[in-house]
Order: sequence, then structure tokens, then C-alpha cells
Amino acid sequence: MKISKKPVTKVPLSTKGELSIYFIGCGSAFAKTLKQNNILVAKGDRNILIDCGGTCSQSLFDVGVNLKDIDTYLITHSHADHVGGLEEAHLLGRYVLKTKPKMVINETYEKILWEQSLRGGAELSEETPLDFSDLWDVIRPTKLKDFPRETEEVDIGSLNVKMPRTLHFPDSARSWKECAWSCGIILDNKVFFTSDTRFDQDLIQHYDELFGFEIIFHDCQLFTGGVHASLDELCALPRSLREKIVLMHYGDDWQKYLKKASDAGFHSWAKEGHTYTF
Repeated sequence: MKISKKPVTKVPLSTKGELSIYFIGCGSAFAKTLKQNNILVAKGDRNILIDCGGTCSQSLFDVGVNLKDIDTYLITHSHADHVGGLEEAHLLGRYVLKTKPKMVINETYEKILWEQSLRGGAELSEETPLDFSDLWDVIRPTKLKDFPRETEEVDIGSLNVKMPRTLHFPDSARSWKECAWSCGIILDNKVFFTSDTRFDQDLIQHYDELFGFEIIFHDCQLFTGGVHASLDELCALPRSLREKIVLMHYGDDWQKYLKKASDAGFHSWAKEGHTYTF
């Protein structure tokens, strides 16, 4: 893995075959000095935006990327810092670009995303009510068999994407099966982006046993409680896993925890505005 030495001024939308991950932001939903934890992935002639929060389009615009440049969208769950920018994306497509943006989404989550997040601002935009398929060009992932938990897969050009279910919210749920729909992202079987998740040691260990990840970008809350994995909880993982973990989705006061994370042997903290190349 290569990390850009400084924030990039030209964000990769295509590559010569390598896998590129650009961290649009690495902050939690409540961070004010950090941008929202969304990433732009590129490989070959394709790119995919993983999550699109309310400030995502502005953050991309600031580095020269417009929503019209995004090839495909994939959303991990329905919190605003992950879906808040989708209305702009689909209305831009319908009324300005005259084309539907692509989204990887299964039938279960499509219904949730439309009914609970997007319908109110879009359905009655025209004389005839609109639905999700009027606004999005849907790419259906395939459900995989014999995995530790529900996992789906799709190929975007030469990029392989797997989507295992995660344990996120509500905080009363005892397993991923009882949770609202959410997923993590596995890229080319070597990079795991957990998106938002509570501490779920089985998820990390079982999928690392399957794939032997090169790196794991993991949700990291700086206090314990609620619906995110905390730094203290992550410290309970075996050191062999901690050494692969890049901490992300953290709060504004993250620098107070640098020594703690270093002493625990974590790989690093995600760098906003930087690219990670594999």
C-alpha cells in the first residue's frame, strides 16, 4: 500500500489497473473540523463512490470532482453523513444531465432507502409520481453462498466488491440479523472498509481468515457506547489484526489519542484528502 505524502490536488477517477482509494473525509457524523467519512474508489476506467453524505458533493467539488464524474454509487447505510447527498445526485441526473446515475443496491435496501430517505424530496417532483427506478440505474449484486454472514458481490469493471452485513444500529441489536440494513465493503479481497459498525470481532476475524486483508479501514469512536466501535474495544482485537487497522470515522479530538493508538499497535489514522494505492 502506498499513501500519498500530502493531500492530492488531482483525485483519481481512473487508474492504469491499480486500486486507488481517495478519502474524501475521515470524520464522524458530529465532526466539525473533519469531512464526512466517504471514499472514492477507482480502478481501471471505472470509479465508485462509497457513500454520499450531505457535504460530499462540496468536498469533491473543492478538489475538482463533480457529481457528473461519478460512475457508480454504493451506499452502506442510511445515516445522513452517508446518504444526505443522494437527492442532489439523482435530481442533477434527471433535470440537468438527463441521465440516471448508477447505484449498486439490493432490493431490500432499495426499498428502505427510497421509503425512509429519498421519497419525500423526489416522488412528487413531476405530474406523475416518480419512484426509485425513475431516478437511478440499478445494479443488483449477487448473494454469495457459504459465507459467515449475508454477503453480496458485484463487479464494477475489473473491481470486485463484496458487501458483508454489519452490526450497526440500533444499539439494542444483538447481532447483524437484528440490525437495520448496513454493510461493509471488501475491495478486490484485500481491502476491508467497514463503514460504520459497532465492535464486531467475528466480522473482522472471520473475513480476515477468508481473505487475509492487506489493510482494514475501521470505524473508530473515541468513547465507548452507542452504535460505533470504540478505540478501547478495538484494542481488544489480536495484535495481528490491530496492525492492519487504519482508524477512521473519528472525532475532532482524535489527536489526544495518538499515543494510545500507537502503543496498541494500530497501523495508522486515515488521512483526509489522501489516496491509498494498492
